[in-house]
Amino acid sequence: MVTKNMTIEIQTGLEARPVAVFVQVASKFESSIYVEHDNKKVNAKSIMGMMTLGLATGEHVIVSAEGEDEQEAIDSIEHYLSSKGQ
Repeated sequence: MVTKNMTIEIQTGLEARPVAVFVQVASKFESSIYVEHDNKKVNAKSIMGMMTLGLATGEHVIVSAEGEDEQEAIDSIEHYLSSKGQ
């Protein structure tokens, strides 16, 4: 399992459209991927789960991935959440 602290750097935060793209990024991987924020843990491949987090720009999350492609999944998600991913 790989776990990493990340900061939301997307200017609009994770609103509906950025969440949809985030879920698409996460869904490319076989690994199980979870996002934690404020004692809430959701499946990163679930649009509804991700929307419940209500993440704004500058907030910190913990992303964890477990599976054969866990490191690639973490790297891709971090790239998306950073300004480079836009």
